[in-house]
Amino acid sequence: MPNLRLGRRHRSIEQTTLPGGKGVNIARALKRLGRPVIATGFAGGPTGTRIVEALTGESILNDFVRIAEESRTNMSVLDPTNGQQTEINERGPNVTPQEVELFVDKLLYLAQGARMCVFAGSLPHGVEPDLYARLIRELHKMGVHSLIDSDGDPLQHAVRAGPEVVSPNAQEAEELVDHEFNDDDDRVLGVHKLAQMGAREAIMTVADGCFARVLESGSPAVYRVSIKPQEARAAVGSGDAFLAGYAAARYVGKEPLDCLKYGVACGAESTQHFGAGVIEPHAVERILADVETVKLELPVNAS
Repeated sequence: MPNLRLGRRHRSIEQTTLPGGKGVNIARALKRLGRPVIATGFAGGPTGTRIVEALTGESILNDFVRIAEESRTNMSVLDPTNGQQTEINERGPNVTPQEVELFVDKLLYLAQGARMCVFAGSLPHGVEPDLYARLIRELHKMGVHSLIDSDGDPLQHAVRAGPEVVSPNAQEAEELVDHEFNDDDDRVLGVHKLAQMGAREAIMTVADGCFARVLESGSPAVYRVSIKPQEARAAVGSGDAFLAGYAAARYVGKEPLDCLKYGVACGAESTQHFGAGVIEPHAVERILADVETVKLELPVNAS
């Protein structure tokens, strides 16, 4: 929508409708990257039906718990004249304890055939903030690796449950470690603290890539992975594409640094498309060579 101005009537020049949410965006990207994936969560009312039908139309396997209240509809408005994107998100439905228990049963059933499970996004109203943590502990008993990308209390609980990977953005990481990042030393110390809180590996996404503390041959290593700024069409959802790319590379057994590089390339490539989780795999391979990596040392004040 060009030249968006508050208080004026506008007509869009292009529009698209997609099932969304961080988990769905990641599932879409994984499907496009050729990895087996099942999307699950809560879906309610006619909107929930549209979500399931649209995912099926994209050939994305899914198995949602149907809930009594209506799934929310969010709107994202992109102004191509200045690249600004405005999001209007509905409040979303309440989920009952009975519906939550149905979801827990469904997820643990689906996880019997999985290597990893990505928990992404906020929790619905009515859901206890420790749900992610509870499921991470259950999946750990099953030998399934958990990756978590959330914020607030759900992330606080989840990271202490010992996930394989925690992957917040910079603002979410600052809230989690209760410390503002002013420079790269702060960011390096931040991912180190994230790992100390319970995650086996910690990744913090930033505008041009990520900072990460990963394990190489059992020993921690800290990396700054980045790519030169891309001329973006729409940047919203690039973090979801990053995590999908990272998980896709990890699924086929690539080394930690290669997983990070592939994730950054996926995040960058996704900014060329209007629609979260939309990735062109061949384009990802082309820009992979543009991803730069630097191995960093922990600051001397790290404990």
